[in-house]
Amino acid sequence: MEIRHYIFLLLLLPGTSQAGAQSLEDLLQQKLSETASTEYTQATFKSTRIVSGQSIENPEKNDLLFVIGHRFGAVNSGLYDFFGLDLASTRLGLEYGLTEDLGVGIGRSSYQKTIDGHLKYKLFRQSTGQKNMPVSVSIFATADINTLKPYREDIEYSLANRFSYVTQVLVARKFGPKFSLQLSPSYIHRNLVKNRIDPNNIFALGSGARIKLTNRVTLNAEYYHLLTSQTAEDYNNSLSIGFDIETGGHVFQLHLTNSRSMIERGIISETAGRWIDGDIHFGFNIARVFGLGRGNYE
Repeated sequence: MEIRHYIFLLLLLPGTSQAGAQSLEDLLQQKLSETASTEYTQATFKSTRIVSGQSIENPEKNDLLFVIGHRFGAVNSGLYDFFGLDLASTRLGLEYGLTEDLGVGIGRSSYQKTIDGHLKYKLFRQSTGQKNMPVSVSIFATADINTLKPYREDIEYSLANRFSYVTQVLVARKFGPKFSLQLSPSYIHRNLVKNRIDPNNIFALGSGARIKLTNRVTLNAEYYHLLTSQTAEDYNNSLSIGFDIETGGHVFQLHLTNSRSMIERGIISETAGRWIDGDIHFGFNIARVFGLGRGNYE
């Protein structure tokens, strides 16, 4: 404690004993700590997705985020398909910030005509000051339903069999204003698989990074490594590289990826393309924020 605080205590209570003075000192320290500020890290990533997969970010409370995702075909498809531009898949999604820490979302994708919904809850926020937390941690959980017509008559495609589930722990840290890093341990469960030897449960480890180039442009990279051996033999690890461009209430994400899907199950466990073979898809995400709780749109 500073000497001026000791003098204040002695002047205030000249007859106070040493134990009493110590007690008052504790009270003063407690009061000072209560008024100390905590600074939370902002904008670890520019959007709720790093490239294809989830980032630590949520829409702010009462913000509605409309996301359009688009993937063209592989560039090695040749001139007949105009190097993939004639082949495309899309996803339309809505995300909403229920609270500062809880976000919800729903989407519909042309990939397997899938409908998906998710919850993302921020357990911890990176901060300094009175509350010091070195990383941000979120739990992400999603379920999707494949609505394609049955492709085999000998398999029962009940409603339950069409569901798959993904759970991720998102751990991110912003290392100063220009660099952010995230790790994403992931678990996938598929109620129905194509072949008997295919696993219903899949484990993967994701990682993503962001480098700030200008105030409005960042370079992003993302990689998912399959840890389940049988799935790793049938499919490839997902690698995506792209740029985020922020313009007012919009974020444009332009990227190259070997993943055609835009849902977590497909990105992580069903990536068939290989970069080395030219199975590269050009794609983009467009995110528009509507500030519903602020009386106007941003």
